[in-house]
Amino acid sequence: MKAVVNRIIPFSSVDGPGNRTAVFLQGCNINCKYCHNPETRKLCVQCGTCVKQCLAGALSFDENGKVAFDPSKCVQCDTCIHVCPNDSSPRTFEMTPEEVYAKVKKQIPFIRGLSVSGGECMLWPEFLTELFRLAKKDGLGTLIDSNGMIPFEDYPELMEVSDGVMLDIKAFEAAEHRKVTDFTNEMVLKNAVYLAKTSKLYEVRAVIVPDLYDTERSIREMGDFLAPYLKINDIRVKIIAYRPMGVREQYSHYQVPNQEYLAYLADILREKGFQHITLI
Repeated sequence: MKAVVNRIIPFSSVDGPGNRTAVFLQGCNINCKYCHNPETRKLCVQCGTCVKQCLAGALSFDENGKVAFDPSKCVQCDTCIHVCPNDSSPRTFEMTPEEVYAKVKKQIPFIRGLSVSGGECMLWPEFLTELFRLAKKDGLGTLIDSNGMIPFEDYPELMEVSDGVMLDIKAFEAAEHRKVTDFTNEMVLKNAVYLAKTSKLYEVRAVIVPDLYDTERSIREMGDFLAPYLKINDIRVKIIAYRPMGVREQYSHYQVPNQEYLAYLADILREKGFQHITLI
């Protein structure tokens, strides 16, 4: 059992509560126009475009004709990512849960838990289940960072070893969600209800791009939708300003919302009973 790992951040303070190790898996099943990590969207197709452009010699073809990455030679210039025609990265590794956890375990006792993101980490549910089982044996917390397009209730064993989910709601209206991601959001909202009812909805995040979708209406409707579940468990909300750093060039023109507007959206949610709101 292996997954394609894009990177492992040993210490992160933004991927869940406390200091955590964050694991980013490769591959995604939607197309967010504001994606800040577009190189995680697809798996490498071994075209070799990056090999020809790598001046540091960190990329080559192995004996099987596949792209091989030597991290010891990499200078982090990101040329390989910029020239990739497939929104992918050659700087990935196929790893087992045990191999990933061996790297996570080095941070004990300096971390509170483990968070797995992407791409979309729910494309690798069996891998996640085993990785979280290993983490639980050492008393680490476990969180999933997801776009919510895969039904969580289909994976009860994973839910058993997961402390919760940090769920993206890209836009509340189905048509606007399609505008943002190329897909409607019926599954996202179904997942939100399932997670809220089972006290697994740790956090909801919304990236605010005012000239891409109706952000105020989305926040209001999202708040109305989730407010009834606050009596079951607290739901944190993270309101995130779109920023052009790292996005694909054709989507880099959107306006960055100011902090005053983010605070206005936060006030809307507070009026609906949400208490833990973070602005980024």
